[in-house]
Amino acid sequence: MADIIKNSDHRARLIDGKAGAAAVDAAAKSAAEALAVPLGRAAALAVVLVGDDPASQVYVRNKIRRTEAASMTSIEHRLPADTTREALLALVDQLNRDDGVDGILVQLPLPDHLDATEIVEAIDPAKDVDGLTAKSAGALVQGSKGLRPCTPSGCVWLARQALGDLTGKSVVVIGRSILVGKPAALLFLEANCTVTLAHSRTADLPAVCAEADILVPAVGRPEMVRGHWIKPGATIIDVGINRIDAGDGKSRLVGDVHFGEAVKIADFITPVPGGVGPMTIAMLLANTCVAAAARAGLETPKILQALEIA
Repeated sequence: MADIIKNSDHRARLIDGKAGAAAVDAAAKSAAEALAVPLGRAAALAVVLVGDDPASQVYVRNKIRRTEAASMTSIEHRLPADTTREALLALVDQLNRDDGVDGILVQLPLPDHLDATEIVEAIDPAKDVDGLTAKSAGALVQGSKGLRPCTPSGCVWLARQALGDLTGKSVVVIGRSILVGKPAALLFLEANCTVTLAHSRTADLPAVCAEADILVPAVGRPEMVRGHWIKPGATIIDVGINRIDAGDGKSRLVGDVHFGEAVKIADFITPVPGGVGPMTIAMLLANTCVAAAARAGLETPKILQALEIA
């Protein structure tokens, strides 16, 4: 995995999420092809998109493209923004009962009239490849087998590519959302790290961050983490993706970390874009293979085990 770590013009080496995602995609493809024989079909991922949110549309297109490239079947359901609660729940139930579907993902955010928690909870936990149901969260808390959330899993995987064994590392996760912050903290704890889950009411947040061997900002505040917040030699896994004004009517993407300052202090850092973002779909594909194997009573393909994905 050495090609995932890139030298830069500054002190910090870049953790290339695109290269990491390509490696995981390739592993998922091999796993899917190995599973196709005992399953008698390709592993299948169903994605449900409600409404016309532009960012969601792009994301779903990428999921479909990469699912098919990984030798899996992509099933797409595009529904209008005014889809009723009853209609959406009926579709989820239909996908739950379809033996040809291994993973179900309802793209968030949903239109305001739909309760995202209710819809996600309707997904069969055995097909919850986004790892967001209460049962999946409970399995993570208990340390038992289950499907793990994709973005946090990608964060831990990238940290391992930079540092190897994470045992004993001090980790500070900034943000306590159920999508990233909380599961990321639990996954790093599962990797034998000592974890602090910080948030907007943490006293002296810069001082807390400055103690971290691994810093994981996930709050959606552009360039909030400044250079003096960072411990020299730290590893930064920047989950934030923020669009800011670049002048002349243009915009650019930045993370939650001030990259220009951080690269002079950290040892490893994920860029934005091209860091954590590409890993989310990669972990989704890996989860679909894990789910397909588990549903058929098969062992998780060894190539995924070897990469410490499952």
